[in-house]
Amino acid sequence: MKNRCYRAVLAAAIAVLLTGCGADKNENVTKGMEAVAALEYDSALESFEAAKEAGEDERLIYRGTGLAYMGKTMYGEAAQSFEAALGCSDGRIGSMDYDVNYYLATAYYKQGQMAKAIEVYNAITALKPQEKDAYYLRGVIYAQQGNLDQAKEDFNRVISLDGSDYDRLIEIYNVLAGNGYKQAGQEYLQAAMDAGTKGMTNFEKGRICYYLEDYENAKTYLEKARDDSGYEAVLFLGKTHEILGDNNYAISVYNTFLESNGPNAQVLNQLGLCRMDAGDYSGALTAFRNAINIENNGMMQVLKMNEIVACENLKDYKGAASLLDTYLKTYPDDEEAKREYIFLQTR
Repeated sequence: MKNRCYRAVLAAAIAVLLTGCGADKNENVTKGMEAVAALEYDSALESFEAAKEAGEDERLIYRGTGLAYMGKTMYGEAAQSFEAALGCSDGRIGSMDYDVNYYLATAYYKQGQMAKAIEVYNAITALKPQEKDAYYLRGVIYAQQGNLDQAKEDFNRVISLDGSDYDRLIEIYNVLAGNGYKQAGQEYLQAAMDAGTKGMTNFEKGRICYYLEDYENAKTYLEKARDDSGYEAVLFLGKTHEILGDNNYAISVYNTFLESNGPNAQVLNQLGLCRMDAGDYSGALTAFRNAINIENNGMMQVLKMNEIVACENLKDYKGAASLLDTYLKTYPDDEEAKREYIFLQTR
């Protein structure tokens, strides 16, 4: 949940910095943010340290340092940096203050300090009552805490602010379903369908039917959306056929798209998962590795883990252990992967 929002806000912050700050004024900060974008966090920290020595913008330095620590999963240090960035404010609340507060809430969340994260979202909504992202993220925490009433209160506010944001509506469903409130999540989806689908695209109707487990209607809508909505419609159409037990047709859906449009990491990943479900582990491994070879694919962690799982299913335990060792160096906070690594050492 948070990682996705963190990446989106981070990308926006980097774009603003690289286009809005002259290299002559904040040269080292710019280098640091470029390193953060490249996931080179130690190099980024070195650049931010050089920026301090050069007397560059202090708020940007602390914000960038916090982002680098977030990348290194050092959330306590990240929170301290974001707090320092906020401490540099001149008292006039601007867009950077809101961005940093979102980062700070994420750092608290990652440390399990849910009450502090909620306090940050409270502060944001107090200043910006229309800030739907803050309501949504606070609702996510409430759902995880088992506080369904408060979660729904925040989610209702999100929907009231933009009832046609069907992507966010589906995110709300996924949060509720993932925390044991699937029926409550489906009630939101059904309410949207009952309110009338005239303003919805076939893709939006297909996705909502998919999550409502109305797979026959989902198939119909998604087939219509297949040529207009790109790879996402293809993914949902294929997954619908997988659920209905027709893996062969699902594979043909994915392959047809790839043949016509070229490599796509998301489609290749789903193709790999579908092949694994069918017992074709070699084919799955090929699909995952083809996706990994796509630069800036945006889902490297998922793909690397799926590659490891495919190797395990092929009984290549030595290869899987080697891949997992490399994986943990890049993603050290994956506790499940750590346990799997211990298991592989015994094979």
